[in-house]
Amino acid sequence: MPKYKIILFDLDGTLSDPKIGITKSVQYALKRMGINEPDIDKLECFIGPPLQVSFTEYYNFDQTSSKTAIDFYRERFKDKGIFENELYRGIPELLNSLKEQQYTLVVATSKPTVYAEQILKYFKIDQYFDLVVGSHFDGTRSSKTEIINFILDRFHDHKKDHFVMIGDREHDLIGAHNAGIDSIGVLYGFGSYEELQSCKPTYLAKSIEDIKTIFLSEKLKKI
Repeated sequence: MPKYKIILFDLDGTLSDPKIGITKSVQYALKRMGINEPDIDKLECFIGPPLQVSFTEYYNFDQTSSKTAIDFYRERFKDKGIFENELYRGIPELLNSLKEQQYTLVVATSKPTVYAEQILKYFKIDQYFDLVVGSHFDGTRSSKTEIINFILDRFHDHKKDHFVMIGDREHDLIGAHNAGIDSIGVLYGFGSYEELQSCKPTYLAKSIEDIKTIFLSEKLKKI
């Protein structure tokens, strides 16, 4: 019997490909801030981390400027960008298989909870998840460590080795490590092999089929 009981899924880059919606909304925010960035490929770095972290790291915005940029980002994202998104092929089948095996599924995302819930309903996969935990609109509870610890508190009757976090960026794996749970880095998202490998995840999965193998047989070799 598998040791894992509760599976935490990142959203962006793990369940769906949000590149167009996120990068175009960042592009819009930057333009409102007086910065022209015509190449949305250069804005892929915004997929995954909290927005306030990315605006600070990549554009040297201070706290006030970051908040203003996030407000501009949301102007576009809440009505348009949120739906410029594509579910990865095989995700509904994976989720269905895991639920049939009686795993508890949770979304753990730095995206605001309200947006995450809208996206899950849009793709008609919300019924698979027992809980959706994201950030607050004021920017609090945005780090993956905070989000994962919040989820652990909600399932306090479970041991930590019952949990595993799945994500495509280092923030997912670092958050899992900080919280003391196992992790799976997925290579079909936006994080590179080098980025994920450096975080020493419990597993690396090249595909959604690899994820299924881990949970339905747990025979994929650990790193």
